[in-house]
Amino acid sequence: MLTRRDTLVALATAALASGRTFAAPSRTRSSGTPFSWESLKALALENANRPWQEVPPIGAAKLISFDDVGRIEFRADKAIWPGSGDTETRLFPLHKAAQMPVEIAIVENGLARPFIFSPDMFTVKSDMAGSRPTPAAGFAGFRVMNAGEAGDWLAFQGASYFRTAGALNQYGLSARGLAINTGIDGREEFPVFTRFWLERGPGGVVTVYALLEGKSVTGAYRFVSRKTAAGPVQDVSLSIHLRSDVARLGFAPLTSMFWYGEGNREASIDWRPEIHDSDGLALFTGTGERIWRPLVNPSRPVINSFVDRTPRGFGLLQRDRRFADYQDDGAFYEKRPNLWVEPKGDWLNGAVMLYEIPTRKETDDNIVAFWVPAAPTKRGDSFTLDYRLNWTATDPVPQPMARVVDCWTGTAGPPGHEPIPNARRLVADFVGKTLNGLTRDSGVEADISLGSGQLLAHHVYPVAGEPSRWRLIIDVAKGRQIPASLRAYLKHGADALSETLLYDLS
Repeated sequence: MLTRRDTLVALATAALASGRTFAAPSRTRSSGTPFSWESLKALALENANRPWQEVPPIGAAKLISFDDVGRIEFRADKAIWPGSGDTETRLFPLHKAAQMPVEIAIVENGLARPFIFSPDMFTVKSDMAGSRPTPAAGFAGFRVMNAGEAGDWLAFQGASYFRTAGALNQYGLSARGLAINTGIDGREEFPVFTRFWLERGPGGVVTVYALLEGKSVTGAYRFVSRKTAAGPVQDVSLSIHLRSDVARLGFAPLTSMFWYGEGNREASIDWRPEIHDSDGLALFTGTGERIWRPLVNPSRPVINSFVDRTPRGFGLLQRDRRFADYQDDGAFYEKRPNLWVEPKGDWLNGAVMLYEIPTRKETDDNIVAFWVPAAPTKRGDSFTLDYRLNWTATDPVPQPMARVVDCWTGTAGPPGHEPIPNARRLVADFVGKTLNGLTRDSGVEADISLGSGQLLAHHVYPVAGEPSRWRLIIDVAKGRQIPASLRAYLKHGADALSETLLYDLS
């Protein structure tokens, strides 16, 4: 179980590779060290041939509590590119959940200069007893500020995790560089970004170069990040090398939280109607099919695999943008960003995997989605991939077909009658232009298939008073295999009117 309060930073202490001990190239006078994307890739390859060694954390960081961190503030005048609007960059202090410092350098004109820690970079406030924590020597990560110092819009901290505040300036789900053996009991690894090189470009572009190190992998990463009207966009390039066999190698991993929503109201022990950072996995397959898989909070860990070739995109989205459905005026779940992965080039055969872990609280990151290549991944293998990350507030890839906007579950059978034993009902609402002007007499049908269970009844009809909104009701008798797996979409003749809904009905 990943705990969002500390795991996103604590995992940085899990493992470090020997790449931190390599001999640095000679400096050119006092101006810096030559640096380029090609040289970083060469460094990652060189380190792949070195034995991995774990490096102990800095002891002083153990003494800095979570409360202490709130009193340690990086000084604006000590920032990287201070006063530069959306590119001003400040550093995170080390603390008990982030005890391993990362190396940071600034790149200008092809030369890299180290950004050296100094205690006077931080302003430290006293607690009520007058105690003031002493910052540990080093940085846990960095954040890129919004113009006018109104918070930050991009942050890297902990293992290979990073995230942005999205289009609505509200942090939510996270991304990371790589997933290794996620969903395999006792075998998951968390490689670490040990070194960063930061470069500022025209138009407010911030390019982050990172060296990834771990027991099973080394890698070079480049993140070209910029703010747009639709939300931050990051163009990602990676070049990794495996030190050992990896049973499940996950590219472009996304990490989120789903406690409960309209589909599992029985889990709502909290007073708020819904609590989640994302409510579904969206897929745009290589064949052009649009798929929506609502997230669930399962009774046991579950992993689903969606086989594809050359995917056009996938992501974890927060489609429900109504404040009334959350009633949280502090966490603002309706503002949490979507994160959409847009592959570049040919990703060949593989699958999008969705791993869902049971949770009973909102501080657990219990959802992970990532791409896994079909071929076995063995020691000595190398991979180069490119993709784009879109942190948006709307569905990142507009589609002509209707989309699923709500899903409810409950007892099967007509309202007012006794529930049908050992059966469940799914109600899904679809909204979209393809449904404009259609009526009950237009011949709209539902195409439904079940991987398990028995279809008892279904109904599809337009919702009264709601233009372009149609409702699909499905009653399913559960078989031996629980949950019942179903697939459904709306159609008119041979033409699909909606995306495909996937749901495991328990």
